[in-house]
Amino acid sequence: MKNQRLALIAALTGLSLGFASHAFSMGSDSTTPAAKADDYKKAVALIDDEKYTAAIPLLQKSIKEKGEYADALNQLGFANRKMGNWKAGMEYYLKALSLEPKHLGANEYLGELYLEQKDLPNAEKQLAVLKSACGDCDEFDTLEEAIDDYKSDNNIN
Repeated sequence: MKNQRLALIAALTGLSLGFASHAFSMGSDSTTPAAKADDYKKAVALIDDEKYTAAIPLLQKSIKEKGEYADALNQLGFANRKMGNWKAGMEYYLKALSLEPKHLGANEYLGELYLEQKDLPNAEKQLAVLKSACGDCDEFDTLEEAIDDYKSDNNIN
């Protein structure tokens, strides 16, 4: 009886260790949630360092894993615009704004893209969106300054 009890205890201990190790390994897939967040953060750091080409695949990977979200789409728009790909930049900004119409960054950057395309009326529309979304926030101030500079450079009152 004592041997049966020891055998049963040993079997249950082994079984419970097996479950514990299986449960532990279930959360350790190749892409943890922290790593997924890191793709976006790494991309933003690359963009801050003006390494737009390197940032784009990380942003695309983040979107593939998480689904489309405004922040990543906005950064894709920014990276593409800075590389001179205005069409892709515009598409990403508009996608971001379709998800979050009052996204501050996408509205600011879209306004800047309009200025680069010499489209002052649409840039001013983005400024109005920012005014209603945040009042006097950094994005509003930055776009307003860019519009003022554009007007000054082009002798527009």
